[in-house]
Amino acid sequence: MKIYISADIEGVTGINHWDETEKTKEDYEYFAEQMTREVESACKGATNAGADEIWIKDAHETGRNLDPLKLPENIRLIRGWSGHPFSMVQGLDESFDALMYIGYHSWGGSNFNPLAHTMHNSAIDYIKLNGELCSEFLIHSYIAAYLGVPVAFLSGDKGLCEEVNRLNENIVTVAVNEGIGNSTISIHPDLAIAKIKKGVEEALKGDLNKYKIKLPDSFKLEIRYSTHQMAYRNSFYPNAKQIEAKTIVLNSDDYFDILRGVLFLT
Repeated sequence: MKIYISADIEGVTGINHWDETEKTKEDYEYFAEQMTREVESACKGATNAGADEIWIKDAHETGRNLDPLKLPENIRLIRGWSGHPFSMVQGLDESFDALMYIGYHSWGGSNFNPLAHTMHNSAIDYIKLNGELCSEFLIHSYIAAYLGVPVAFLSGDKGLCEEVNRLNENIVTVAVNEGIGNSTISIHPDLAIAKIKKGVEEALKGDLNKYKIKLPDSFKLEIRYSTHQMAYRNSFYPNAKQIEAKTIVLNSDDYFDILRGVLFLT
C-alpha cells in the first residue's frame, strides 16, 4: 500500500501564535518537533495498516520543518517547493492508495483557529471556491478527487475536522485543537500522538473507496485582495475578471485551470 501524507504546522497540537510557526522565532523549535512527532505517529499507524511506501510533503512555509532522522525508513520526504500547481500535495498521482493530512487548519475568514488562513499571501482577504470560503484542505482534496485518490484521514483543529466530515462523513478525523477567538484549547501532545496513530491505522484498514470525494463539474474561483491595485493587476491573468474593486473571479470546467490560478493569483 502506497500512502501520501501532507503536513502543515498551524494545526498541530497546542499551537496558538504566528511566532510558533516561523523558523526565525524562538518559539518555533518546539512546534516543529511536535509536527515531526505527529507525522511520525501517522507513519507508524500507516505501516501497521500495511503501508510499505509513504510519501510525505513538508508543506509548511519553507518546506523544511520536519526532522528526517525521526521518521521511519519507508518514507520519501519532499522538502522545499518545486512550483508545481499541486503545491502541498506535490507528486501525488493515481498510484497512491490514499491521501492523509497532519497539522491542517481552518480556512481564511473562519473563527476556528487563531492562525486560520488559506495559502500563503497575507494580502488576500479570502479565497472562495464555488461560492464557499475555501480551505487548503479543500483545494488539495479536490486534487485527490481529480486523480481518483481517496482522502482517508486528517488531524488539525476542530472547525476543520467538522468541515471535512461535512464533505465526507467517512473520513477519519482527529481534532487536537479548538480555536476560540485568539485562544486555543488543546489536548495533551502525547494523547494527540496516540490518537493520530490509532486513527490512521483504523482508516487504512477499512474500505478506502468510501473516502473518495466527488469533484464538482465546474468551478468558480473568487479571490478578494486587501487592495484594489492587486485585483486590477491580477484581472489580466487569462480568463480572470475583476467583479469588484478588490475581487476577481476565474471560471473553468477543468480543475487544473483553477490550480494554476491559485498558484499565480495568490
